[in-house]
Amino acid sequence: MGFFGIFSKEKKEVLDQGLEKSSQNIFQKLSRAVAGKSTVDEIVLDDLEEILVSSDVGVQTTIKIIDRIEERVAKDKYVGASELNSILRDEVVALLEENQSNDQREFSIPETDGPYVIMVVGVNGVGKTTTIGKLAHQFKKLGKKVVLGAADTYRAAAVEQLVIWAERADVPIVKKEMGSDPASVAFDSMQSGIAQNADVIIVDTAGRLHNKVNLMNELTKIKNVMKKVIPDAPHEILLVLDASIGQNAIEQATQFTKATEVNALALTKLDGTAKGGVVIGISDQFQIPVKYIGIGEKIDDLQVFNRKEFVDTLFKN
Repeated sequence: MGFFGIFSKEKKEVLDQGLEKSSQNIFQKLSRAVAGKSTVDEIVLDDLEEILVSSDVGVQTTIKIIDRIEERVAKDKYVGASELNSILRDEVVALLEENQSNDQREFSIPETDGPYVIMVVGVNGVGKTTTIGKLAHQFKKLGKKVVLGAADTYRAAAVEQLVIWAERADVPIVKKEMGSDPASVAFDSMQSGIAQNADVIIVDTAGRLHNKVNLMNELTKIKNVMKKVIPDAPHEILLVLDASIGQNAIEQATQFTKATEVNALALTKLDGTAKGGVVIGISDQFQIPVKYIGIGEKIDDLQVFNRKEFVDTLFKN
């Protein structure tokens, strides 16, 4: 087996471990739902609907999945209850395929004229700083030059934590004193990235301001300042969400997608929850690609999201 085969196997093992709680939760419930059943009838579908909703897939997305399965069962009269798990996997993958751009297999950045700029948003405590550090580490492993910007200047802890992650990933960081203008940190980060011939600039932002108007104004100001230095920046606005809070993550996504043009998602803390289904619901409801998933605390425990691998692991038996 070559290096890449070994690496893929290791990644799969990490994914299996990270989603173990969610997978067991769904599979055990599904097994009970089909116990003693030979066909997929209305009772089985009602039970499946309850399983998906309780796994934080969300009501709207669950209804879509159930409708797809009903169509499949009606088309193939010989579908048995024993096949429900594989049918479920197929239909969820198909649903995600409609809402997800082509899966990345590994970490990468698009070609840009100058540094690729990522602005990271999300509330405090979701793993935003950790995700930035892990991303910096992955890009550094690719041989990319990375610069971090500590523009969450409202919390001293946010800057301190990002400094620690910058040291772990061995990348430079632009920071100022607590209370400094976040937009000025973003501006300096852009200039520093250009001066250092960086491939990637990742800028942290405040997790929470005291009202939605302030949040929108702050993020807009940071974006406008970035554009003064790099006209098409930020190329990516990455919203980080904590999967362990289930439906509350959907509410956070609602607020941040209203406040700014989020075009990528990262779901963290999947290893500590049985609510892994929220990844499916968020991808479906917001039509925004889930780009990364966090499935552990180690620096390498951030993975590129691959819908088929994720669904196969989530609904494995």
